[in-house]
Amino acid sequence: MVGDKARGEMNAFQRNESKETLFTFISAGDDPPKGDFPVQKKSPKLCGSNYPLSIAFIVVNEFCERFSYYGMRAVLTLYFLSFFHWDENLSTAVYHAFSALCYFTPVIGAIMADSWLGKYKTIIYLSIVYVVGHLIKSVGAIPSLGNQAVHVILSMVGLFLIALGTGGIKPCVSAFGGDQFEEEHTSERNKFFSIFYLSINAGSLISTFVTPVLRGDVKCFGEDCYALAFGVPAALMVLALVVFIAGSGLYRKTPPQGNVLLEVCKCIGFAIKNRLKNRSPQIPKRDHWLDWASEKYSKQLIGEVKMVTRVLFLFIPLPMFWALFDQQGSRWTLQATKMNADFGIYVLQPDQMQFLNPLLILVFIPIFDLGLYPLINMCKFNFTPIRKMATGMILAGMAFGLAAVVEVKINENDMPRLVPEESLIRVLNLAKNPVQVTIQDQDLFQQPVEAFQNPVEYSKLILNGEEQSLHFTLQHQELSLDFNYTVKEKSVYSLIVFEADGSLSSRLITDLEAKPENGLAAVRFINGLSEDVNLTIDNKRFIAVQKNYSASEYSLLERDKYNNGKCITEMGEFTLELGLLDFGASYTIVITNVSAGAVKTWKSEDIKSNNVHMAWQLPQYLLISAGEVMFSITGLAFSYSQSPASMKSVLQAGWLLTVAVGNTLVLVVAQAAPMAQWAEFVLFTVLLFAVCIIFSIMGYFYVSVDPEDLEEKEEKRETSSRGNMISLVTKKTKL
Repeated sequence: MVGDKARGEMNAFQRNESKETLFTFISAGDDPPKGDFPVQKKSPKLCGSNYPLSIAFIVVNEFCERFSYYGMRAVLTLYFLSFFHWDENLSTAVYHAFSALCYFTPVIGAIMADSWLGKYKTIIYLSIVYVVGHLIKSVGAIPSLGNQAVHVILSMVGLFLIALGTGGIKPCVSAFGGDQFEEEHTSERNKFFSIFYLSINAGSLISTFVTPVLRGDVKCFGEDCYALAFGVPAALMVLALVVFIAGSGLYRKTPPQGNVLLEVCKCIGFAIKNRLKNRSPQIPKRDHWLDWASEKYSKQLIGEVKMVTRVLFLFIPLPMFWALFDQQGSRWTLQATKMNADFGIYVLQPDQMQFLNPLLILVFIPIFDLGLYPLINMCKFNFTPIRKMATGMILAGMAFGLAAVVEVKINENDMPRLVPEESLIRVLNLAKNPVQVTIQDQDLFQQPVEAFQNPVEYSKLILNGEEQSLHFTLQHQELSLDFNYTVKEKSVYSLIVFEADGSLSSRLITDLEAKPENGLAAVRFINGLSEDVNLTIDNKRFIAVQKNYSASEYSLLERDKYNNGKCITEMGEFTLELGLLDFGASYTIVITNVSAGAVKTWKSEDIKSNNVHMAWQLPQYLLISAGEVMFSITGLAFSYSQSPASMKSVLQAGWLLTVAVGNTLVLVVAQAAPMAQWAEFVLFTVLLFAVCIIFSIMGYFYVSVDPEDLEEKEEKRETSSRGNMISLVTKKTKL
């Protein structure tokens, strides 16, 4: 979530690497840069050890920066959904567009650091951009500042700057920390990378738990406090920049040395261009397509590019894993909003579930390295890196399979889907005796509706067009009363039957068509008194309801017990007890009478509360976190072991781009092929399993190599080739 300048750092990397990579883009070869540069001073040590004092500033900087990034990203999807009122697909698409940009921009930061500014200045300048992005994002979340368009523009500009900042410094900070160590202190450098990785996960773990609390439990401007949820990460990023600058006098600053990624791209581009120019059959063929670059580039560089392209070829299927993995912050968070979050002693916010991933990663890494892998080796099973990565893919696919099952169970409690020329209706009998309801051309309500009977479910009305006037007949104590109401398609209604002036009357009111979003509860009131009432629910919301069975609009409330409300009538002020208003439920509360100094109410549950507990997401988080450990850590360790030292930065670029492409895939699916959520989960499961098979086949035919051996063979071949060329020239001279 480490660049290596020597092969000895791989062990630390294998123990501690996650999705958030710690490598840097380094220049080709081991030669120092040409030119006159000042000799690097030795940094003061920590408590007499071999650890430079400067790394303390770097570790604190990384903790604050990761807190800033993950804290902001944790609440981003719900921000789009609740603050902008975008639909789930658009919210998901923009979230993954931002995530993809965060993994495209490290290439820019690496080029700036290695070819222009150096790591120190790149970190400073892009951190300033990062801070500005956070501040703009926080200001854009203030509801009273401008209209919707202003909020969207500010937020998008802020997110772009944040992506440029976080991505740009990603390949620089860890490598800059490694630069602080002298060459003879390799073991200390390895331990630094472990501490560095711990700071990343600590920042991620704490922020993904805290910022949702700031969003949901703190109210500002009368709603969720997104300005605070974004403002605290912004403050942490300011602190990160201040801490980093504070250590300026202690740092060892290496000058730019050139970027090997650019050289590799130029070499590949020249080889392709040269091959296309020389398509004549008279021109001799060459052993490898990259050999067409030999006119301009050295044999050593071409040989190293050949090695790295073999590994990059294996990267082609990898984006599908990241397409699933990064949906924890989008689709899985949206799924959590439709679940019951009450854990008894604590009620989780839906976006807090993301903290499980960094927590489980910290738990799984020692379990896998010290327990699972040695146990598998004891069983004489050859658990190769390719097999570990394929297993990680399978675990991620299984996680999405479980997510699909959970989504199906959630949907069982949803309102029926509304289709053209259909509507839903139910009857609330607020009279004292049973009422028989008959609707024109509809075969509904075969049995009389009892007084204050809570309807089990809605009944379906079949219409003959977009709207239809229907004739309703009410039979009550041998009296028959007729009413006509116009019903529109794809709507939900409640027919209220009540007694007025000694006779039977009715009203047709509109109900909610779907569950309240984000786990909120919806409540409305029907005033059965003969006088107007003013209601106070939570000392903030004031609702006026007219007399004689008039109905109020729905109000959205946080899930809680509301027993301290007030009902003000002409007779005085009375306590209003509503009881528990649960996650995702919709309620109609009827004020029936006032007696014994208290308001009497009757509560009907229009839409049932979320009955699938959020704990059912735990298995899918366990599987995908285990999959990340097996896939991400193993994948980078394997690919680095298969490339020469000078080409490891190219693999870093390729690895980060697989994450970016994976997020782009989610964006495309969310916008181009919208479907039921459970079906989308199944689609991603099937796609990942298919990709896993392809990757396993590619891995089966892949032959592991030792880059040092290949380099020796390349040098021998180059020497032999030079000898042949000398011989050829000599003969030509003699002729």
